[in-house]
Amino acid sequence: MTFDEARAAFPVLERYAYLNAGSVGPLAQRTHDALVEAECDELLHGRAAWPYFERMLEARGRLRAALAAEIGVEAELMSLTTSTTEGCRIVLAGLGLGPDDEVVTTDAEHFGLLGPLHVSGARVRVAEVRNQPAGEALETILAEVGPRTKLVAVSHVLWINGHVLPMDELRAAVSAPILVDGAQSVGAIPVEAAPFDFYTVSGQKWLCGPAPSGGLYVKDPERLGLALPSYFSQAKYEPDGRFEPREGAQRFDPGWIPVPYLDALLAALDQLPEWRFERSRQTAERCRELLLELGCDVVTEPGHSNLVSWRWDGDTQAVALALGEQGVLIRDLPGTGLLRASCGYWTSEEDLTRLGAALERSAR
Repeated sequence: MTFDEARAAFPVLERYAYLNAGSVGPLAQRTHDALVEAECDELLHGRAAWPYFERMLEARGRLRAALAAEIGVEAELMSLTTSTTEGCRIVLAGLGLGPDDEVVTTDAEHFGLLGPLHVSGARVRVAEVRNQPAGEALETILAEVGPRTKLVAVSHVLWINGHVLPMDELRAAVSAPILVDGAQSVGAIPVEAAPFDFYTVSGQKWLCGPAPSGGLYVKDPERLGLALPSYFSQAKYEPDGRFEPREGAQRFDPGWIPVPYLDALLAALDQLPEWRFERSRQTAERCRELLLELGCDVVTEPGHSNLVSWRWDGDTQAVALALGEQGVLIRDLPGTGLLRASCGYWTSEEDLTRLGAALERSAR
């Protein structure tokens, strides 16, 4: 697949400079077609015949394997979820933490992780990495780890500034389980999740799948409590509710996922080009350089991820809305004074030029 062919797959790129995959990625025509075809099949043939259920189970199996391959783990250790947030909830509920336990996180996490941490019952220790140089993040996180630490829960890529945390070094330095929020990493940078205890996947962001969709990798399913069982959790059950959990991470599947969504995410995964990581990295670096040339206060250090954030003196939401009206889609980060651009493998030089021109108009 060439770059021009990759761009042509996304009809939205004919109108917009799409720089917000960190929130929701663009939909390819083929992905949309798979979703519509499955919905049409349901409309004409229903959703109650046994062949339909067989097809649903088969699609779940294929998607489980495809997501597992994307992050380098075995399929039986992958649960199908609807979001990274849901994956975080499953893990925190299953760990059974209490007030004598501590969990370590950072001050640059999304509420999708922070919310489940807060209600877990454990004491939350926060490593303040947001305004520090990226090279100091590991030391800052380790300073919060202690004898009561039962979990370290951090993002691989920080959604605020796009910095990539040194996850391999963190894994080597701590013995406590590690939950990795992969919302901004899976599909954006190469991921090898096997060394970690839990790793969440977002399907609708950098994988360009339907919303909502996602997955959860569980390294040792037997060691995580099943606190939120669904019908898909059990191999068999008794009248009083006792049940035999399914093998592997399937037991954590939170419930029904519409077949059209299964087919659409499979289609999205099937059309990811092999060169996507290198291309998006180069584009993000070019975006960062352009913003610096415009005099923007860029907070993202070079050589990190697909996200580039910069400070804006004024109403960031108003600026993001104004750019959207000009066909440039970016994200404002509420409460931070930051704007953020997400550079995908589909991002062109023209997209970045449009971003620069729109920012210059907004600064007048």
